[in-house]
Amino acid sequence: MRHPRAAGLVLAGGLLLAAAPAAAQTTDSLRLTGDLGIVSTSGNTELTTVNVGEEVRWWRGRLTLGQTFALVYGRSGGATTSALWRGGVRGDYALVEAISAYALVAYDRDRFTGIARRFEEGGGIAVGFIRSTRNRVEAEAGLSLIQQRSTVGLQDDFASARGAATYAHHFTEQTYFRQLIEATANLEDGSDYRVTSESALVAPLSRRLALKISYVVRFDHQPEPGFRKTDRLLTSGLQFTL
Repeated sequence: MRHPRAAGLVLAGGLLLAAAPAAAQTTDSLRLTGDLGIVSTSGNTELTTVNVGEEVRWWRGRLTLGQTFALVYGRSGGATTSALWRGGVRGDYALVEAISAYALVAYDRDRFTGIARRFEEGGGIAVGFIRSTRNRVEAEAGLSLIQQRSTVGLQDDFASARGAATYAHHFTEQTYFRQLIEATANLEDGSDYRVTSESALVAPLSRRLALKISYVVRFDHQPEPGFRKTDRLLTSGLQFTL
């Protein structure tokens, strides 16, 4: 496939440009959410673990834009043991009630799973099945273009199918549990697929500060040579909202 990244950017940009004029006369809304967790020990054990994340969301009429970034970094005994980078930009445009079109551009890097860098550009449809005060159930389906390079320099570009589902339950307005499952499958190789599960619990400490605990499982059915199929990550820390 020639120039997959350019094609993906055209797809993402086209959806966003088509969406913008329809919402030009409405008011704006902006929200910033950040996560921070740090563990550091010295003496008999030398360990440092940092997890940092942020999300910016902007609404204007039917259009929603979001930007995310996350880093998990760990050192033990003077050596780096974890370095996971993730980031992306996404736009959603409401077509009718509970149905929207989305476009996204994402990046991740994790040399401890053999990935030097991976880009994704894609788009699709998102449907909200339940949107009550207490519960939300949403699902997404779409297509993406992937360009990834391994830590040994192997390049792999391919088209993939993407599906995701999210369930969120609010115990109170600010206390909630959220479960996300996302799967991507290589359309050129049926044995090459990835599944990510993220479970998160958020409990408020004040109006803008909360405690967040999350557990992530990443499964790669066809990992890079020499690496395991499954990675698990448990993080805890503070979350602030502005």
